[in-house]
This record gives sequence, structure tokens and C-alpha cells, in this order.
Amino acid sequence: MKIFRLILLILHLGLLFLLTGVLLNAYIPPKIFPWFNLLSLGFPILVIGYVILTFFWIFSWKKRAFVFMFLGLFFLNPVKRWVNYSSESKETANLKILTFNIKAGTLLGKDEIQKYIDDQKADLVFVQENGGELKLQNLTGKNSIPVVSLYTHYKIISRKNLFEGLPNRDITVQCEQVDLEIRGKIYRVMNVHLESFGVVKSMVKLNGNSEEDEQKVKDLVKRLIPTFKSHQEQVQIIRKSIDASPYPVIVAGDFNAVPNSYEYYKTSEGLKDAFYEVGRGSGTSFHDYKYPLRIDYIFTSESIKPVSYKVDRSVNLSDHFPVIATFKIE
Repeated sequence: MKIFRLILLILHLGLLFLLTGVLLNAYIPPKIFPWFNLLSLGFPILVIGYVILTFFWIFSWKKRAFVFMFLGLFFLNPVKRWVNYSSESKETANLKILTFNIKAGTLLGKDEIQKYIDDQKADLVFVQENGGELKLQNLTGKNSIPVVSLYTHYKIISRKNLFEGLPNRDITVQCEQVDLEIRGKIYRVMNVHLESFGVVKSMVKLNGNSEEDEQKVKDLVKRLIPTFKSHQEQVQIIRKSIDASPYPVIVAGDFNAVPNSYEYYKTSEGLKDAFYEVGRGSGTSFHDYKYPLRIDYIFTSESIKPVSYKVDRSVNLSDHFPVIATFKIE
């Protein structure tokens, strides 16, 4: 029994070490050490393992349980970025935002997507993988660059493709910066679609053949690491625009990155994550795999107060669920 407990203790310390590595994404970019960012993908499994072992020590009446419970407090905020149970906000919302990667309408067609978006009556609609312009009621948009489109009934002051001129850029990698006039005040919004990993189900499905499975894992890592490094360049451009903005900002879209990743930490500096502030339940927005993947976000300046946040799982119009949030602005 002592040997068994020693093995579990070593395993628990190993999980603690790996979870700490995830937190280092806030400080160490992928170009320096990409493996911490790789760990962020496994964060849910690492946390579940850590909690199970902590309960084991509690039920075993071991003093080390208190140590692991105390150290576990450092991971409460990271967990809230995946699963959250915020209290209901008492603010009255006056701005509704929807962000949705529609996968070019290839699942059920654009008519269904257009109807769904119209029914939401949002003020700002961020669309990724648009596959051409949508025809929405009471909202106007412009497919000025491929992949992303912004639809709104507010006055557009200016538009800019932040990733224009980025070397070796895939055409699907886009970020449009749009300055809007909302109730007499200018806001800067950014519609984001970071580089995709290009991973399909067959690449991650293991079949029990050790040699084939090992090769699949190696091929997967070969795809992930370069994409992490490309994301670093893309996020740094977004970050520069956020820092230079003379207006309050709203950054939304498909980041192809999970919470507690470098992309998340870098983008959210000084901004509010609407899900973290007012979200309830799971934030998972990409549902093509049987694994929790939250990769769609809405970040706002401090002056823009989140009131509600919803990942709408009632519809299956794409491999992403729509994300809908409301805010209070002055």
C-alpha cells in the first residue's frame, strides 16, 4: 500500500508541475517554449486528475491533502475560463453581440444560418468562415476581406485588415478592425479568425495500433507547434492595435486557441472575458470533437460591462456553437 501511495504522490506532483506549466503561458511565448501552450489543450484532463487525487488524500486522512487543496486554489481562475457559474448581473444591457463561425454554411446551408442570426436581433454580428456575404434583416455588412464579416446597424467609420502584409499568411487567417459610432461614441471592434490547425477527426482518432498511433501523435504535434508560433505573430499584431486604440475595444471571433493558452493571456490583457465575468456552465464552443474546446471569445474594454453570456447549444448549424453576449455601455 505504501508503494501504491508513493506512486500516486509522484503522479500528483507531476500533475501539479504540468498545471503550473500551463500558467506559464502568460509569460513565455510559443517561439521560446511552445510546449507550455501544448499543455493548455490538456488542461481539463490535468485538472480532473488533480482533483481526483486530492480527494483520494482527503479520504485517506493524509495531511498532504491540505497542501494539495491549498495549491489547487491557484487553478480556480484558470478553471473558470472553461467552466463558470457566475451570479446573475443586475445591470440592464443595451448592446447585444453574436459571434459565430458558420463554416461557410456547409452543414445546413446559409438560409438556416441567416434566419437564426436574424432571430437573435443582435446589434453586432461577428461572422467567421463566411463563404460570402449574408443577407440579414436590419443589419448591413460588407465582405471586404475573405473569411470574416461584421454586420451591424451602427455607422461604420473605418475598416482595416490588420493582417494585411503578414508574411506567409494563409488566406483564412484574418482580423478586420472596424471603428463604429455607437450612440455618439466611437468603439473599435476586431473580428478575429486566427490560423487553424488543419486537424480532422481521423488525425486524432487512435485505433489501438501502437506504431500507427505513435505516428499520429507525432504528426499532430508537428501541426500544433508551428501553428502556435504563427499565432504568436498574429496575436502580437492584435495586441498592438488594442494598446494603440484611442477608443474602447471589442475583440471577438474564432481564436483557434483554448483558455489559459498564450493566445488567450496575450489578447485578454487589460480586457474583460465576457464568459469569465458572467458566463454559466461550460464555455465549450467547438463541438466537432468529444472534448471540451472553448475557442470562440468576446473580450471588451473595462468600460463595457458584460451582462449575460450564452453558448447556444440549441442549434447545430456549424461545427461551432454561436456565442451570444449582452453588455451595458454608457
